[in-house]
Amino acid sequence: MKKVLTMAALAGLVLAVSAYGARSGSSGTSVQKLAALYQIDQIEKIWHKAASKKDLTLMMSIWAPNATATFPGKTVTGKAEIRALFAKAGPFQPQNHWISDTPAYKIRTTVNGNKGTLYFECHYIDVDTGKVASAVGADQQVQKLKGKWLITNMAASSVTLTP
Repeated sequence: MKKVLTMAALAGLVLAVSAYGARSGSSGTSVQKLAALYQIDQIEKIWHKAASKKDLTLMMSIWAPNATATFPGKTVTGKAEIRALFAKAGPFQPQNHWISDTPAYKIRTTVNGNKGTLYFECHYIDVDTGKVASAVGADQQVQKLKGKWLITNMAASSVTLTP
């Protein structure tokens, strides 16, 4: 009897997985698209981890070699220039004890084949005071290069904090 119940449960699981795997196109989101959206979302997580830990090497791991980054009034090209700009930014300064966070509702991700977009806001919170020390928007174009999703272009902007 136990063997019959186990086989029935297994058959039900196979049927459910098969039905899910058949979903694609207009009736739902494909597994490949969901996987790409997840991988693109990891860029945001790595960004905030790198900023919170002041880890420039980790930050640069999410950028394409010839990426461009535009901050108000200044555009830089290539990982070396982008790294130099981040090295001077508030989150990476040793005197600042900030953690970086993004409210989930302020993240937008799209994907179309091997290209996509990612927008999020960085809220840098001063650990000592518990207040937002800085906030910036990051609007990015991303691309899958050699099997990894990377930022190819980023435009930073000021944001208005609202509840």
